[in-house]
Amino acid sequence: MNVLRQIPPELHVMKKMPSTVYYEGNTELLQRPKVSIVGSRKPSQYTKETTYALASKLAARGVCIVSGAAMGVDALAHKGAGSANTIAVMANGLDIIYPKVNRTLIESIAAEGLTLSQFEKRFKATKWSFVVRNELVVALGEVLVVTQSDLNSGTMRSVAYAHAMGKPVYVLPHRLTESLGTQQLLMEGGAEAIYDLEAFVAGFGSRERSCKEDELLEYCSRGVSYEKAVERYGERIVEYELEGRIKIEHGNIYVV
Repeated sequence: MNVLRQIPPELHVMKKMPSTVYYEGNTELLQRPKVSIVGSRKPSQYTKETTYALASKLAARGVCIVSGAAMGVDALAHKGAGSANTIAVMANGLDIIYPKVNRTLIESIAAEGLTLSQFEKRFKATKWSFVVRNELVVALGEVLVVTQSDLNSGTMRSVAYAHAMGKPVYVLPHRLTESLGTQQLLMEGGAEAIYDLEAFVAGFGSRERSCKEDELLEYCSRGVSYEKAVERYGERIVEYELEGRIKIEHGNIYVV
């Protein structure tokens, strides 16, 4: 584990700013515009698809996605952004992989993106360390996006942190019987709904930066063949095509 030489200025809004932050990976991501995305560990299919798409579209504009590497929404946000465009904040020492079900994802982020923790080696996650982790996740982002949440959940504590820090909170619109936490936020005026993903992401980053900061897009911008691209990036090529970020013509790939 490495130690950040300087505490990111975004963390000054925390109730108790950490004196030490450990990291693995690319600290240049801290200089990028950042959006925090959190939510339920058991998201609906609608939430899964929309969280992934939102993170992907933001990353395409050079935005770094911040989340907590937990199961559910956190993992989807990291995957949608791509490991090289995301920061994972951990509730344990960085020498410990938790949750183990996300081992491949966490190791990929440590290698290509950035993992952060306030905790030393061998520190195992506890109930209170998750709370501390959540505050750091919220502090790093310009805004907080909650894609699904139950009432009285840990996610709602993250919303409380955002309100205390004066950060805007955004949520997805859900059916009346779903995501009661975000429904309550909308009713009470504690959040704004995202009705149009394209309109929302247009307020962050820029398209001019997207190819430089997305390894896959930069690779495809060279006019490579579909066969070579799939050999290197696998299913991500199909995902990018479905998202309209690349197109395939006559066996070659082009950035849209």
